[in-house]
Amino acid sequence: MKALEFKTKIKNNRIQIPLRIQSELKTNQDRDVRVIVLIDDSEKNDDLIVKQAATAHFLQGFAESDSIYDTY
Repeated sequence: MKALEFKTKIKNNRIQIPLRIQSELKTNQDRDVRVIVLIDDSEKNDDLIVKQAATAHFLQGFAESDSIYDTY
């Protein structure tokens, strides 16, 4: 199976296909295709990275002697 990859935007619930890809699709009419949609969620990942960094920084404030309180 041949892969065609491109970045685009969704407008009016339609995926815009670049012209260079359209010509490739026209030459392959009536063939099976597989469509995979990946949505950029980098903002979500950025939030996770910030939360992980904050947690690590918070836990640096605890000393080994504070562990005596963990058993109660």
